[in-house]
Amino acid sequence: MLRRVVMIVGLLLSMVSVAQAWWNPDWTYRKKITFHTPASAVQGPVLVRLHTGNFNYFADLKPGGVDLRFVSGDDKTPLAYHIEKFDAASEQALIWVQAPPAGTGSIWMYYGNPAATDVGDSKASYDIHQTLTYHFNEKDGAPRDQTAYGHNAGEFTAARDSAALLGTGVKFTGAGRMVIPDAPGLHFSGTTGYTVSVWLRIDAPQSDAVLLERADGNKILRIGIDKTALYARLTKDGVAAETPRSAPLPFKQWQQVALTVSAQRLTLYVNGTEAGIIAVPEMDMGGAISIGAATAGGNFFSGEIDELQMANVARPAQWFKDAVAQQGPDAAALTYGEDEQNQGGGNTSYFGTILRSVTVDGWVVIGILMLMAAISWMVMASKGFVISRMSKDDNAFLRAFHKLRPEQTDALDSAADEQTSDIEDSDLLMTMFGKHDHYQNSALFRIYHAGVQELHHRFGRSAGAAASGLSAQAVSAIRATLDATLVRELQKINSQMVLLTIAISGGPFLGLLGTVVGVMITFAAIAATGDVNINAIAPGIAAALVATVAGLAVAIPALFGYNYLASRIKGISAEMQVFVDEFVGRIAENYQR
Repeated sequence: MLRRVVMIVGLLLSMVSVAQAWWNPDWTYRKKITFHTPASAVQGPVLVRLHTGNFNYFADLKPGGVDLRFVSGDDKTPLAYHIEKFDAASEQALIWVQAPPAGTGSIWMYYGNPAATDVGDSKASYDIHQTLTYHFNEKDGAPRDQTAYGHNAGEFTAARDSAALLGTGVKFTGAGRMVIPDAPGLHFSGTTGYTVSVWLRIDAPQSDAVLLERADGNKILRIGIDKTALYARLTKDGVAAETPRSAPLPFKQWQQVALTVSAQRLTLYVNGTEAGIIAVPEMDMGGAISIGAATAGGNFFSGEIDELQMANVARPAQWFKDAVAQQGPDAAALTYGEDEQNQGGGNTSYFGTILRSVTVDGWVVIGILMLMAAISWMVMASKGFVISRMSKDDNAFLRAFHKLRPEQTDALDSAADEQTSDIEDSDLLMTMFGKHDHYQNSALFRIYHAGVQELHHRFGRSAGAAASGLSAQAVSAIRATLDATLVRELQKINSQMVLLTIAISGGPFLGLLGTVVGVMITFAAIAATGDVNINAIAPGIAAALVATVAGLAVAIPALFGYNYLASRIKGISAEMQVFVDEFVGRIAENYQR
């Protein structure tokens, strides 16, 4: 039996695996996007650029591209994403996709589902360390933060440029600026470090211009431009530590500029390459952040910026190299494969993804529940078969018994045959392999047989013609024998019913145990990795709930089966009690003195 259960489960898993060859058959098309980076894992969100050079099916997308979906390279893990720009007329789109799991060298882009709704979520596209991201793609008003922290800009007197590096950027003309209000989530910690990065383009030499500045009492952090070179300066109590000037920046070309502070070291990056490193004291910083203008001396910046980001940790150098490779003018980090069409269709099935996420402890609980289910189903099937045959023989025996004349009380016992000893203790074996020629499966007949044997014991085989009668004590003794036989018959009928009650009460609790342990493991993994988006939580929670589903799958059929069998057994018990009274009454009437 266990081997058959394992074979069935294996078959179901293989069927689920086939169904998951296409992440979701409700989507008609997909395209594979492969990464080409020197590291084994992509650092940071992935920028997917769609245009006529790599995608020719804008007409097949729903307005706004709301039917786009992105899945990890394993073709089973959905990735959060949000659309910065989607212009079907000019066939251009910019989509930011959550970084896939470490070591994944590709992602899948699905599209072509008329029933799809917009599920884009910028907040889930970034990790918890990303405290600010500005795309500058708002139609009007101050720039808004795309992360879950909501650090929106306050003062904004610069101008937007719709022809920036990534969609819309911000243009500073030597007069305007942008101010980001101070907030606890934007505090720079000298212990954990911090990161600031931005895309920059200058059109002319600058005279000590301020690209970014943050002042917090006697502490000032500045990223400045001296003619065409970059520098970073951190000042405390009037003592400044300043990086060497970078190489001159070319005019009218986009450059990625980043600054990190970690382990008392400030590093300035240009296009992912270190441009200057200095030792700095460990210090925390707050205060408003000014972009394009100084708060403590210096000139206004003249040029353009795009994609301003901040983090409460120091990002590794590979982070910026990947950003340059994905977001830069060349954008050579991604290769777009051929568009594939789903020929199979069909309905969505998520069981493959859920079952693959079940942990070892979950499988242990599910295995126990499967064993309980198999046992309970076997009990229900065997009991149902035995009770059905017993009811049939009981009815046949009663019809024959009610036809007997008073002097023929023991007539039906004349053909009584004993069952073989190796099966007489099992109702199921008796029903399946025993004799069925003379009410052998009838509990009423067995009670009757016990009573007739008591008569034969007192009168011999000619009980119907007994000259002497039975005393009241003898009638009571016969009733006691009948009652004892009735009790034994009830015990046989109710045997193994306790297994159903165990399945009913224990199944849900075992399933709940598996779910609680699975949820604990999921949250422990989240705490260890720091990834709190819904795509990280959902698979583990769904897999944990499988144990509860399994527990209910054990308990619900057992509950229905138990109630049905209990009602049938109750009817048989009542019928036996009535027959005992009827048989004793007939004996007392015909044989009592």
